[in-house]
Amino acid sequence: MELKNFQLEAKDRLLKYSKEIFDDDNKGLIVFKSPTGSGKTFTMSNVIKDMATSEEFADEDLCFLWVSIGKGNLHKQSYIALVNFFDTYPSCHLLEEEFIGGRNKIQKNEVVVFNWEKLNNKDKETSEWSNVLMKDKETNNFRDIINNTKEAKRKIILIIDESHASTKTERAEEIKNIIEPVLTIEMSATPTMTPTIEQSSYTYTVKPDDVINEGLIKKEIIINENIDKISNNEIDSEQLILEATYKKHQELKQAYKEINSDINPLILIQLPNKNEEKRQVVEDFFKKKNISIDIGNLAIWLSEDKVNTEISYLKPNNSNVDVLLFKQAIDTGWDCPRAQILVKFRESKNIVFEIQTVGRILRMPEAEHYENDLLNRGFVYTNFKSIDILREVYNPNIIKTFSSKRDDNIYCDISLTSYYKHRISYNDITSSFYKVFENVFCNFLNLTKENKGMHLENQPIISEIININNLNNKYKIPKNKKIDSKELDKKIHVDGDYNIKQSALDRKMDIEKILESELGGYAKVRSLSPMKQALYRVFYYYLTEEQEHIENIIIDNKIKIKEMLNTAVSIYGEQKKEDGKLKAKSLANWYDDWQIPKTKNYNPHVYSECKNKLSLYQPCFLQNNMSKGESAFIQYLEKEQKDKILWWWKNGDEHMSENFGIHYGDTQTFQPDFIILFKDKSIGIYEIKDKNDSDANTNEKAEALQKYIEEENSKGKKIKGGIIIKDGDYFKVNNQEKYNRYEKQPTDWNNLSF
Repeated sequence: MELKNFQLEAKDRLLKYSKEIFDDDNKGLIVFKSPTGSGKTFTMSNVIKDMATSEEFADEDLCFLWVSIGKGNLHKQSYIALVNFFDTYPSCHLLEEEFIGGRNKIQKNEVVVFNWEKLNNKDKETSEWSNVLMKDKETNNFRDIINNTKEAKRKIILIIDESHASTKTERAEEIKNIIEPVLTIEMSATPTMTPTIEQSSYTYTVKPDDVINEGLIKKEIIINENIDKISNNEIDSEQLILEATYKKHQELKQAYKEINSDINPLILIQLPNKNEEKRQVVEDFFKKKNISIDIGNLAIWLSEDKVNTEISYLKPNNSNVDVLLFKQAIDTGWDCPRAQILVKFRESKNIVFEIQTVGRILRMPEAEHYENDLLNRGFVYTNFKSIDILREVYNPNIIKTFSSKRDDNIYCDISLTSYYKHRISYNDITSSFYKVFENVFCNFLNLTKENKGMHLENQPIISEIININNLNNKYKIPKNKKIDSKELDKKIHVDGDYNIKQSALDRKMDIEKILESELGGYAKVRSLSPMKQALYRVFYYYLTEEQEHIENIIIDNKIKIKEMLNTAVSIYGEQKKEDGKLKAKSLANWYDDWQIPKTKNYNPHVYSECKNKLSLYQPCFLQNNMSKGESAFIQYLEKEQKDKILWWWKNGDEHMSENFGIHYGDTQTFQPDFIILFKDKSIGIYEIKDKNDSDANTNEKAEALQKYIEEENSKGKKIKGGIIIKDGDYFKVNNQEKYNRYEKQPTDWNNLSF
């Protein structure tokens, strides 16, 4: 796995904050706020790996305590993920398995994982620690191990995972006081910790849109979709949502099958507390659908009963388990990306949805979005009268309860050509740069890839082109040089004549200057590390395994190294450009027979119902913060043009394949605001702009729209359209082949008339 762009930026920022806290020799708190499903564990494991292996932290004596909050064995899930990522270094252990016996302290760069709940038990009468890891005994307990670690002058970094759950309890505070970490990192979608007076504090927040755009979490959550399509009027609300859930599950399975993806979407059903009857109702319903414990495709995750819940059985995308019943234990930290449907039953008391519970169905099973947007959605079914999502941290448009339908009594086949392109990123150097640089390196030094690992044989060949004689870092600086003050107004040159070993930090700075000079316009924060790794790796494989020797060779041959890097970056750029075109082409969809979608869902906090009779969607929902121009244009259609149009449709603002799009630029998508069907069956496509619009892309969009209209009309369509502004009481339209803004060329703009 490679870090997504937003994860890489988060990692770099967390490392920067940590270094500042260490350099200031202070205790500190870093709050890492990131949405559920954004890969917090993966990002933080990269932070730990860098701290344990990078030169920047080489002088720090660190160890890590990774704490999972909440009941159950979720810390073991984190432990497995960390061990798989770290491979063999840094070492990672479970507290209860490794530290019962002879261990007396935590080793440098070691990661120790434990569960808060397993430590914090005290005897109610004696107030003595009752947990075997904490209570006094002949061998070292956890408190002894912490004290021994601190006495060794080792800095303890405390990482609190899903910290919102129970970090404020008295016992939790007592455990934190025992640990006395130099640095605490709180990870949560909804963090709660606040710094003490003695702590430096930093906060880094991952934006939900960044996570969605990278394909890690679903685009939207739909609530109670198509429950009106269940054609049995005799069933109650429980049976209704169960039947709708089952039908949605079958629909999703078929959609995955159509794209040849072996994914079985999981249904999560949250049972009310202390209600065994509800469990029986659910089990009886699914048994009729051939889903049961005995068959192995129904799982139970309750504190008193766990069946078919082994992670190796439940979690794989192609797992046989269709349905998982749970109560509360699954709401925090549990990870099963194939989960896509959540069912929550009404309870006797007023219960609201927690975002952590909804978050269980937000992850994408393969960490990418699909062409079929059905698979990019999560679905909630519930018999609540009303729904509140507590502490919503996602973009406000993700959870939708309002539903609107296309009025097919007035709609007719419009068959437009529509364009949609998945977002992709080009402006970073990734790990694939290594292969390019290796080829350049070999060509430059007269080697072949068969020379890999042949250090002694390669040295004579390489030494003919670059200097490899300064492996031991003989670095000259001036010694005892005197300069007459009378000469200070002249150009003075002083040579170094005293050999001294260059510091590791100075070597690092010199090499990063070389790399930065050859980035070729790529983003430094994302590109520097892959470039550096490529540079070090080729020397490691072809010349020497000693890092200090590698660095000395690079510094002594700065000009030639820069020449190699420049060549490699240039080749890489061309390859990336071509790969980008191919990727863009493969991800760009042309729909020759695009139709306005039959239904659309809206978020009640963002949209409001409006009484617009000519809207194709009924009921009509419009954004609360719609621009004045768009709002005025709708009223213009409804009141002044009602005799000329059959319907109007407001295009979606989200970047989705269901919306209507026009291609412009290299691979960009323009989504015009309105499509109108006139009574003569011609079609209007219009984009609303402010009179003082200064968007640099409007020119390209306007000209692309006119080109689109010309091409479609050449196929026999009847389309018109353009850019519309409101000037005083009048609307003006620009439909010129070459676009000029209103204040620059007002003669290009005509009074709007249908």
